[in-house]
Amino acid sequence: MSDIPDRKILWTPSAERAKASRMAAFERWLAAEKGKTFDDYNGLWEWSVSDLEGFWGALAEFFDLEFTTPPSCILGNRSMPGAEWCPGGELNWARHILRQVDKTPQEQALVVHSETFGRSELTWAELAAQVASVAANLRAMGVGQGDRVTAVLPNTEAAIIACLATASLGGIWSLCAPDMGHVAILDRFRQIEPKVLIYQDGYVHAGKTMDRREVLTTIADGLPSVTHRVVLPVVGDLPDGATHWHDMIGDGDAPLEFTPVPFDHPLWVVYSSGTTGNPKPIVHGHGGILFEGVKQSLHQDLSSDSRFCWLTSSGWVMWNAQFVALGQGATTLLYDRAPNHPDMLDLWRCCADERITYLGVGAAYITACVKSGIRPGRDLDLSALVSLGTTGSPLTSDGYDWVYSEVKADIWLAPISGGTDLCGAFVCGNVMLPVSAGEMQCRALGNAVRAFDETGQEVIGSVGELVCTEPLPSMPLFFWGDEDGSRLHDSYFDTYPGIWRHGDWIEITPEGGSVIYGRSDATINRRGLRLGSSEIYQAVEGLEDVLDSLVVDLEFLGRDSFMPLFVVLAEGQELDDAMRDKIRSAIRSGVSARFVPDEIISVPEVPRTLSGKKLEVPVKKLLLGGDPAKVVNRDSMANPDSFDLFIAYAKTREAG
Repeated sequence: MSDIPDRKILWTPSAERAKASRMAAFERWLAAEKGKTFDDYNGLWEWSVSDLEGFWGALAEFFDLEFTTPPSCILGNRSMPGAEWCPGGELNWARHILRQVDKTPQEQALVVHSETFGRSELTWAELAAQVASVAANLRAMGVGQGDRVTAVLPNTEAAIIACLATASLGGIWSLCAPDMGHVAILDRFRQIEPKVLIYQDGYVHAGKTMDRREVLTTIADGLPSVTHRVVLPVVGDLPDGATHWHDMIGDGDAPLEFTPVPFDHPLWVVYSSGTTGNPKPIVHGHGGILFEGVKQSLHQDLSSDSRFCWLTSSGWVMWNAQFVALGQGATTLLYDRAPNHPDMLDLWRCCADERITYLGVGAAYITACVKSGIRPGRDLDLSALVSLGTTGSPLTSDGYDWVYSEVKADIWLAPISGGTDLCGAFVCGNVMLPVSAGEMQCRALGNAVRAFDETGQEVIGSVGELVCTEPLPSMPLFFWGDEDGSRLHDSYFDTYPGIWRHGDWIEITPEGGSVIYGRSDATINRRGLRLGSSEIYQAVEGLEDVLDSLVVDLEFLGRDSFMPLFVVLAEGQELDDAMRDKIRSAIRSGVSARFVPDEIISVPEVPRTLSGKKLEVPVKKLLLGGDPAKVVNRDSMANPDSFDLFIAYAKTREAG
């Protein structure tokens, strides 16, 4: 039996759209070139995870991925961790991202909407020329294969150019968002000892100028390995000894060159949220990210005709995912604005003006749109917009309904779920399939996603632990500084030997769709009935009076569990008995009477990570008696002061 009700179909692709998709083109190519035909997508997926060499090799052929030196095979050692992909092969990821310059040099590559700099754009020829110039200047600074280049930049062209330039040299890239605190940034960059630091000294957000000079000076001074600083001045003068970003771009006469590197050569370092202890520095490789990127382009139905935008900060892995679109030659809109300024229509207005075909956002943004009452489909011309992606947290059924009622009835809504860990998605979309309310359409090709019960057995139609039973090219090469691999092993492989455990609850439906319920270590377990916290949030935050919420289940040995619910109320609302009854009624009717909380507490803010995720697990650990100084790294929080109220609540419970 499924733990979710039957979910209605909200959208079905036309025969023309399905036939014109990149996924359909791949299927036709497999039939013509490899003699592979399948009854349906599930058949294609089963082949992709049972014949890893055949699938990934076919993908490389279909996308004409160019190896400077061909590999001896697609998959050598297939153990996890430690799988060996394309041994002996050499290539360069940046070369593949910039291949479009050979085809359409004068077409738009990047369009930038920035509160700081206004609107700008770069053709493919201009982008390639600036990458070449920055690479030449980095080389003159001593950057070579394996050297780290770090940056604190917003989501504008400077970050894209610097990343490509670093990769073209075989250097290793790492990026943080400019609104992060200096401790959080130093906790990340100190671990990898960069040679070059690139930063912008300020920016404009929601109409306010943010001066970051003091913070960035502290960061630069705290990185003794840095030999060169590159600065893009916005609010002040160029610091002594620093190089101006505009001098890095130069006059565009440097040759565009790419250093061939091994398939598993490090490309970039990204970081876990770091809610407890130092953030994990996750290293991905050139080849693995290239393979994952072209595969994701099938699931996102992207081509050189696409106009793509994903609402992301430069501190979220979705910033890296923008290269999936660029790698297919799609024009990519870099949105560096506050999406609620001057109103909640700002992002939608940009998409309408730029004729965006694919928009991606966090699920929390859709929730904010629902609560704001905006109707972008009525107020704007969204005729070009045909695809909408979401991620970051589970999208509620209300979110699905809002998209189809207030954005567009004929739009492909494709929520995805994956992680920074693999810089990709486990479950995602397929434009050839119908969209059902509350579900993600399919498991990603090549990704052997399963749901395991408590005994490690696969389950279909009920909630289990999300695992991946076969290796993926984009799994981390290693964690920086994890010399014996123990930290990586303990993060993913400690529960099921040789099998990746991601830490999410997932249900795989009999039809092959999926539902993500949230983090498995934050799952509610009431008298043997398990539930993801997202189900409670959907019911509670569906009330106009509740802006945000956080729930944890505190299980004590020998005692019944205790489940407190923390709520952020709308302005002017009070948590009196009537409001508590209203919240309980919403949970009782929307979820189950089993999941009515034991206590409801009003708080001014819900603690969140820098990427916006609720800190359920640290709050749970705190309320179970954990040391406040150890259960959470405050420098990894977007709103660290919010944790003080939970500490006070924990003390009250102890005293009681």
